[in-house]
Amino acid sequence: MSAVTEDGIQRASAAEVGDCGREGEERDEDFEEDEEDGFEFGDAEEAMQCVEMAGTDTGGLRAQANDYEALAARKRKALAEEQPQREGSKKPRQDELSEAEAATMFDQLMEGFGLRRKRRSKDGKKRGRKKGTKNKGSPEVIKKLGDATLLFAEERFNEAIPILHEIVRIAPNLPDSYYLLGSIYSETGELDKAINFLMLAAYVSPKDASLWKKLIPLAKKKEDASLARHCILKAMRADPEDVDLKYLCGDMYRNLRDYQKAAEIYEQIVRIYPANIAVRKVAAQMYRECGQIDKAINLLEDYVNTQTTNIDWSVLDLLISLYLRNNALDEALKKIEKARLQLRPQQKLPIQLQAKEVICHAYLGDVKHAEIFLRDVHLEPSKDNIDVIKELASNLETMGLHEYAVKFYLMIGNVANRNDGSLRVDHKEMGSSYVKVAECYMVLGDKRNAISYFYKAIQSMKDNIHIRLTLSSLLIDEGKTDEAATLLSPPQNPELQSANAPDQQKPWWCDGKVKMQLAKTYYDKGNLEDFVDTIFHPILETLNVEYANRKVKSMKKLPNTVLHERVKVLGEPRPDSVFQGLRPIASPGELQKANRAKKLIEKRAASNEELKADDSRRTKQVPPIPGLLTNMEHHQLVLNLCRTLALLQRYWDALQIINRTLKLGNDVLTHDSKEELRSLGAQIAYRAPDPSHGFKYVRYVVQQHPYSLSAWNSYYKVISRIEDRFPQHFKYLLRTREEKPDCIPPIIISGHRFTAISQHQSAARDYLEAYKLDPENPLINLCVGTALISLTLGFRLQNKNQCIVQAFAFLYRYLRLCGDSQEALYNIARAYHHIGLNTLAAVYYEKALAVEEEDHPIPKLPYEAGSRAQDDMRTGYCDVRREAAFNLHLIYKKSGATDLARRILKTYCTV
Repeated sequence: MSAVTEDGIQRASAAEVGDCGREGEERDEDFEEDEEDGFEFGDAEEAMQCVEMAGTDTGGLRAQANDYEALAARKRKALAEEQPQREGSKKPRQDELSEAEAATMFDQLMEGFGLRRKRRSKDGKKRGRKKGTKNKGSPEVIKKLGDATLLFAEERFNEAIPILHEIVRIAPNLPDSYYLLGSIYSETGELDKAINFLMLAAYVSPKDASLWKKLIPLAKKKEDASLARHCILKAMRADPEDVDLKYLCGDMYRNLRDYQKAAEIYEQIVRIYPANIAVRKVAAQMYRECGQIDKAINLLEDYVNTQTTNIDWSVLDLLISLYLRNNALDEALKKIEKARLQLRPQQKLPIQLQAKEVICHAYLGDVKHAEIFLRDVHLEPSKDNIDVIKELASNLETMGLHEYAVKFYLMIGNVANRNDGSLRVDHKEMGSSYVKVAECYMVLGDKRNAISYFYKAIQSMKDNIHIRLTLSSLLIDEGKTDEAATLLSPPQNPELQSANAPDQQKPWWCDGKVKMQLAKTYYDKGNLEDFVDTIFHPILETLNVEYANRKVKSMKKLPNTVLHERVKVLGEPRPDSVFQGLRPIASPGELQKANRAKKLIEKRAASNEELKADDSRRTKQVPPIPGLLTNMEHHQLVLNLCRTLALLQRYWDALQIINRTLKLGNDVLTHDSKEELRSLGAQIAYRAPDPSHGFKYVRYVVQQHPYSLSAWNSYYKVISRIEDRFPQHFKYLLRTREEKPDCIPPIIISGHRFTAISQHQSAARDYLEAYKLDPENPLINLCVGTALISLTLGFRLQNKNQCIVQAFAFLYRYLRLCGDSQEALYNIARAYHHIGLNTLAAVYYEKALAVEEEDHPIPKLPYEAGSRAQDDMRTGYCDVRREAAFNLHLIYKKSGATDLARRILKTYCTV
């Protein structure tokens, strides 16, 4: 009789397998390890120590390792003493061992116990069974074994255990005693002890497959995958013809995702039992998973070609799928047509094959069969039918036949709507079908229907961010920006929806992509405050996280947490097991990493490194908006945010964004973007209450344009608003004057600085240095003259008259260079007025009043070049007659001419 397992694979019994033979079977590479036929205990003492180890609660393996080394030394010494007697005999007995053979067996025993992993040389290795005893028991042993068996059957375990220990002492190489001890402990629920004794029995008699098979369910019960794998492979070597073991081995490899080995094992079963359809299908699926499509096709073709009646449609369906994957469309159609010819009257092809036929014809350019399928096929509501239609629609969509794909996706909804309650419809699955319909409509250019089906999808998939972003883009394209903003805005009761969200998953409205899309929508609508409130904090937090991640040192050494995770692959130690060092379940690459990690942990422990150090402070965090600076599309969003913040007079917030962006994005931002950010920083520095935060941006402007008067003008406007001494400014001026001695603006600004702190002598020195470079500059002549006049009014200067004459020489030169302009006449008058020569001052004030000055455009800063607000000229901006009239009225008033003073005020200073 054949047995059917839980996974649906029909298994053949041993009797059926025996008649089928085993042709062409190839042994797995794992079967080649540990080729020994078993081991034998050298004496009773050695066996009893193993029994004590196997029966202890804590294992005691490591504590007794030294005792076993001493035992090994005594064994070798005894063998060495017996060597002369063996050399004298002509023909050694069959049950006696040479010294080399005994030492080899003992080393094998030690390896099985995990006490010593000594690599044996393969030189002189012989194939076949090694010489040794057959473990025949004496009558006394057989009698005691029978008594222990009866006690075991009567569940008198406490009485049976001492008898079995005595048997081990008398006949240490008899597996039955170990087997009974393992069975006793298995019945009493002491799983570790049971495994230990059964392993001893199996290693004493490794050719007995039943012992290894007894261990397999115990290993699975203990959830020890390595031990189960080891026992399965040992059992398969002991009984290569046992198909049940091959099933276990195949299932094991399949669970480990080693599809190549699983496929080879299942193929061996197919060769032994060709009629097992389920195994043949599983073998083909395993070959498909590892990419060997041709082998999978050959396995199924061998079966399908021999079937003329009672076709297994599932096998044929799998074969057609493999043909499609291998692009063998003609072969697939031939198989379908051959199956149709074998149908009985009134019998139709299964729905799976009809769908495959439509796919094949569609790939060949014939869509007529798709129309026939839509018209004639009526499906019952079932999950299998829905999966078939979904596969068909997906293939049509891949081929670019979106019109037909829409019809088939809608067919899924029709099938689900006919549900009578027997089919449990998954709302998310229906929502994904609506998404596919909407995407097909988008490709077809029908945005109206696409929006409709996206809304249907979002009803059942409210947390799907991709649907919301796509739908909002469609709404914006259709001019429905308010609707798009509502779609992306947080719900009215966010607490209620966040409670329904999956654990450890933030709500959809907190996602960075959603916030960016919503912010763009607000910006396009002109809702600047909503735009800033939506995107400012996510961008600032992203920049701060990225900045913190840059500070994380690139660790050459892996953190301890990663090392411990890798070591887990090796499996936890088995303190309660006699046998150690079983091969872990992992790929060779993972094992290599795990072994290296284990050595590193031991090395760090030896060097007193802290193994449980908190590595969280050194780990990089995930920002709210990943790829903010690396994605070129996001750069414009950052620029728009900085402009808007400056426009809303949130200067400090804008400077935070600008500083972080320029520091982090120096390598990824374009030159134009960086220049615009720095220009915004300079503008903010001029307008912000505290301009010191933006000093570096105005400094950058003059560094780029060191000979631009407008750049230095903006620089000086920022510096003049800083009340306290600003060391960075002074250092920069000195460095600039040293690097560019022919640059006049920093020299003039230095003179202004000395003038502001009433150090007129130093100011005059700087102004005269600038005069040497540009003597025809009216501003420089004016500055020299005013500095000399201010110096004259001090108390320390002795030749004041000479200094005044020199000052007015520069002022009259300034007047000549300006062409007797109103401003120059006023400055001459103001100089005479300042030193007390009121008569001459009144003359020049009257000359200034007689001149009408035309208005000129107001000078602009570099970032104000395109500003419309500054383009218009302000009326009277260049006219100083009001100032001249006021100062003249003061002179008249002081001289007693009050009427004249009143007339001057009424004429020029009243509106």
